[in-house]
Amino acid sequence: MTGEEPATLERAVEATLFASNVPLGIEALSAHLGGLAHSEVRAALALLAERYLARGVHLVERGGRWHFETAPDLAHLLRREKEQVRRLSRAATEVLAIIAYHEPVSRAEIESIRGVQTSGGTLDVLMEAGWVKPAGRREVPGRPVIYATTPDFLDHFGLASRRDLPGIDELRAAGLLDPVDEAMAAQMLFAPDESGMPGDENLPD
Repeated sequence: MTGEEPATLERAVEATLFASNVPLGIEALSAHLGGLAHSEVRAALALLAERYLARGVHLVERGGRWHFETAPDLAHLLRREKEQVRRLSRAATEVLAIIAYHEPVSRAEIESIRGVQTSGGTLDVLMEAGWVKPAGRREVPGRPVIYATTPDFLDHFGLASRRDLPGIDELRAAGLLDPVDEAMAAQMLFAPDESGMPGDENLPD
């Protein structure tokens, strides 16, 4: 399937995403559509996303994968029962933030940034939630497991990529930091990387 007219291609991409029970990336869509050029798939997705902005469902990208989801202002209409709010402990929130800003990181690196030991149960909670996953092992003595966030983490928090993570100025402006939290946030955002230099490359633009 190559050289399709734009309208035909948009419909084909739309139908493929609608029928899929999992979000799809550019490569998967291209393969499903017979090896279509990635640039054509991207163009069709951009047009579809724009068309759906005023509809009851939106076409969104989360972690490089695309899917349809209910428009945020209509989500309440589809809830048949009140969801039980599951709040993370302060420790789990700190660990999740450290992983998000510095991934991939080992448990020892997380503890170095936090300044306290991290319970294995804290990481278990984040993995059970589907927001964190093991991402291999660090090639150092002992080969510790390293952790990273998942596409579900991006989806849950409405982020297209980790580049959309808020910076400390945004957190402060939103009133989400008290003095203790601000000190912790600064430590998470500017902790040294493996070379010993501040991890500026991990900060959102």
